Amino acid sequence: MYVNNDARSLLLSIVAMMLAVCGAAAAPAKAPADLAAGFRNPPASAKPHTWWHWMNGNVTKEGITADLEAMKRVGIGGAWVFHVDQGIPKGPVSHMSPAYLEMMKHAATVANKLGLELAMHNCAGWSSSGGPWITPPYAMQRLTLSEKNVHGPTSFDEVLPQPPTREGYYRDVAVLAFPTLPTQARISNIQAKAAFTRADGIQPDVSPTPPGAAIPRDRIINLTADLHDGRLTCFVPEGDWTILRIGYTPTGQRNAPAPPEGTGLECDKLSREALRVHWNGMVAKVLADVGPLAGRTLDNVLIDSYEMGSQNWTPKFREEFIKRRGYDPLPFLPVITGRVVDSIEASERFLWDFRRTIADLYADHYYGYFAELCHKSGLMASAEPYGNGPFDNIQSGGTVDIPMGEFWIGGAAMGTLKLAASIAHTYGRPVVGAESFTADENAGRWQIDPYAMKAVGDQAFCEGINRYIFHRYAHQPWMNLKPGMTMGPWGTHFERTTTWWDESPSWLRYVARCQYLLQSGRFHADVLFYAGEGAPSDMPDRMGLPSGYDFDVCDTKVLRSASVRNGRITLPDGMSYRLLVLPNTRFMTPELLHKVAELVRAGATVVGPKPDRSPSLANYPACDEEVRRLANEVWGDIDGSSVTEHRVGQGRIFWGRPLAEVLTQIGLQPDFSLPEDRAGALRISWIHRTVNGADVYFVSNQARMVVSAECSFRVAGKAPELWYPDTGVIRDAPVYRVAGARTTVPIRFDPAGSVFVVFRKPANDRHLVAVRRSGEQEAQPAGPRIAVQRAYYGPSSGAGGADVTARVAGMVASGQYAIPATNSIFGDPTPDVVKQLTVEYTLNGKPMKQTVAENDTLELAQPPSDVAFPEYEVIASNGRAAILPWRAGSFEVTDARGATRRIDVREDARKLTVDGPWSLRFPRGWGAPSRVSLSHLISWTEHSNPGVRYFSGTAEYETTLNVPAEMVARGRVVVLDLGRVKNLAAVIVNGRRLDVLWKPPFRVDLTGMLKPGLNSLKVQVTNLWPNRLIGDEQLPPDAEWNGRTLVRWPSWLTQGTPRPKTGRYTFTTWRYYTKDSPLLESGLLGPVTLRSVRPVAVP
Repeated sequence: MYVNNDARSLLLSIVAMMLAVCGAAAAPAKAPADLAAGFRNPPASAKPHTWWHWMNGNVTKEGITADLEAMKRVGIGGAWVFHVDQGIPKGPVSHMSPAYLEMMKHAATVANKLGLELAMHNCAGWSSSGGPWITPPYAMQRLTLSEKNVHGPTSFDEVLPQPPTREGYYRDVAVLAFPTLPTQARISNIQAKAAFTRADGIQPDVSPTPPGAAIPRDRIINLTADLHDGRLTCFVPEGDWTILRIGYTPTGQRNAPAPPEGTGLECDKLSREALRVHWNGMVAKVLADVGPLAGRTLDNVLIDSYEMGSQNWTPKFREEFIKRRGYDPLPFLPVITGRVVDSIEASERFLWDFRRTIADLYADHYYGYFAELCHKSGLMASAEPYGNGPFDNIQSGGTVDIPMGEFWIGGAAMGTLKLAASIAHTYGRPVVGAESFTADENAGRWQIDPYAMKAVGDQAFCEGINRYIFHRYAHQPWMNLKPGMTMGPWGTHFERTTTWWDESPSWLRYVARCQYLLQSGRFHADVLFYAGEGAPSDMPDRMGLPSGYDFDVCDTKVLRSASVRNGRITLPDGMSYRLLVLPNTRFMTPELLHKVAELVRAGATVVGPKPDRSPSLANYPACDEEVRRLANEVWGDIDGSSVTEHRVGQGRIFWGRPLAEVLTQIGLQPDFSLPEDRAGALRISWIHRTVNGADVYFVSNQARMVVSAECSFRVAGKAPELWYPDTGVIRDAPVYRVAGARTTVPIRFDPAGSVFVVFRKPANDRHLVAVRRSGEQEAQPAGPRIAVQRAYYGPSSGAGGADVTARVAGMVASGQYAIPATNSIFGDPTPDVVKQLTVEYTLNGKPMKQTVAENDTLELAQPPSDVAFPEYEVIASNGRAAILPWRAGSFEVTDARGATRRIDVREDARKLTVDGPWSLRFPRGWGAPSRVSLSHLISWTEHSNPGVRYFSGTAEYETTLNVPAEMVARGRVVVLDLGRVKNLAAVIVNGRRLDVLWKPPFRVDLTGMLKPGLNSLKVQVTNLWPNRLIGDEQLPPDAEWNGRTLVRWPSWLTQGTPRPKTGRYTFTTWRYYTKDSPLLESGLLGPVTLRSVRPVAVP
């Protein structure tokens, strides 16, 4: 028995019936009423936002107004302006020209009028912070070197070779001379260790140094004062010497992808002065022009993902290093060449300090100072704090107001979401943003609808995200061209010209309801992972943390602020954790070790290796003596093998035991669990928050198939409620069991279905613990029997594709029934050609064949068309339960007191198949006839009329229902099932238009809306753009193309003359399709059925 998690508005009509049958029940407790009210009608702060890309100067005031009005109309809360160039011909509005500033001011004015938030990227392009106002002295800098070998004794008077120079700019750092050794040890991986490139997790190499292979530090001579205009004049002592000239030069990185007039050098990320020059070059000017709307409507500035590579120097680096590390780096600069100074260990420790200083400067002088500048102007700062620079991701992200991640259609980059969420949770930031549903030209290209985004979007919520910022909305400068402007090949096409734009509010309300609850209260986690002291640093993985437990990751600053309350590691913002897990390294600075010791003695439980030395050269070797002394006090005689636990003060520490064992030993059960025999096969994701004493779990079925699951929560003493974000309906969970400290709720998930399970009211013993239909097995159903016969990955034409039968069969054998159609799994048999995955197989003996597009997921265990009605459903409201018996039978009902009752239902639900005929109407001006008649339902692509076959947009089906009186008798529930729909549908019954259906099952409650006899039924169905685009490719072009890109704007567009009469209906700026591209199934596919059932009250 499972509770259907997609009861939608069906529950609304049943409530009254149940009360009539069972008698009135006491009203439920209201607390906390404001949470429920906000869920039903989310505030503006819960609405999703969108990137808003202005493409290469193609911007108009009319388009700005229309875009923002369209966003407001469907439920978007804010737009983030980018000005980019991605293969789009140049437009008339140059970056930062008076016309551009006027457009920004107009956008702010319109957004203010509409009550929308406006944000902007801090430079043209999407990475990172630069422009033509950045001159070489303020650009990103890197060390550069040249060498000269000299034999002494001699008087030396020569011009030293200038090290390699970029942008015509070079400045000296130092000239150092040291003995040339006959054999020299070399530091491995010096490019990464010296921060010329990024590599995470580097720890010092403490290998012994071969005799005579290291340069003694006291033999290094500083000749910097003897260098004048490149000429060195000095005396060289006896022997062979190497003269090292060290300087810095720009890296040459430029912001991208930006319009040419907005492109320039990237600013120095380690210099506040350089960032201030950049800020004044763009952001300050925009703010001044926007005037009083800055900080009120235009309230946020962003640094997008960092793609500018490394820098490892800045003019004030030496001073900053001395201030932060306590010693002068100058004598150790030969290490940058890979040489060893004093010893391998000393050199490696210096490099650790060198990288740590660079990361600190990125955090303080780039991300941190950026936030300061934003705050001084009354703005919020946002950032995606990750990329290929040598910084500490968490430390840098902790400086901004809205840390952000990103995720792509298909699920790529999910790790950035946990990064952003951890930063927000540990730094006390309420909003966690995500650049959402990013897509390449294979996954995007107008083939994405809301249902295609649901599972991956829900997974993002489970990673901790609570605000989508859609990638992307391309500004539409024209009022009459569709689908219009693109952002080159990139992104989900989410703009007012999308076919389903006006159908999107029902989906966006789902998103807002989810985000409202996920922005409320506080995230709940059991484990805090510490990322470590080294730099650069990213997120560690789960490090063996079993499923059912959630976690955050923190940096050093956060850990130093932690305390212990009631045995939990507690942060200043109120977040707390049962377990602290240290990184798997035996390096730790004395300062951090003192903090760990403090936490353990105060009652914390800590897992991690016993440190035996510091990674830093600061205060070496005394630092190591202090580390060993303090580690012996805290870890005691733990050795990680024979002894793995030690108690000290009020806490204890573990080393050498799997996390699962530690969690068991401390008595911490999983926060969420599934039956052990099904946990591996079920793709159920979850996240837990606490809100004013209520426990709020979001639970998501990641499979595009119906899944029944017994979901167990670490909650006792509270009654579960089911909050449905697609409708806003809140109802009691009709069936649940309490055992010890756990509550188990059986839930039937629709394909990619989701629900909030909320515990806020005291539990009682009047609820049901089991409902079982006679003959129903109590055990979980066995997994599907799947035999793969053939699998193919490649173009639809079959040319050049790959036979992947063995690969798919192997995945199925391991229990994986959802097969992503991606190059990462199957390779790329035809580069730059759109592919698909086709699998022929048997499912429980039944022959099946499925095909999905590249980057989609093929669900083998259940065909996408088969979303069967359950045999029965159990519903509850106000303490009363009822059964919807879609098939007759005997039901055994058991309540929490142990009483069992039998309920016999002898009547099957009534069913009426709506076969047709159907009248199908199309809008004018898009190539289809105004009306066609269908004797039965087919895909539009199967119709003989090319106008129907290639149609994209919304068409309306109409038929008449002759409903028997007994189906709509008083007390019956009536449901219309549309079967398969491609892609969205709105039902109009007897002139009443119901909410848009955007995901399967495409069912709607018609209780009380039908009358005996004849009823009018209309179904408005919206498909996607590809079919019309493919249809237009059958016709002569009216623009000049170079492959997929426009060569130039067509003259009819720029001059305002009539468009050539080629027969084309669409115009766009990227050519995703050819005349031979496969059409997408479209329309109302059915079967359409009407079902009627009489609820049976549970006495």
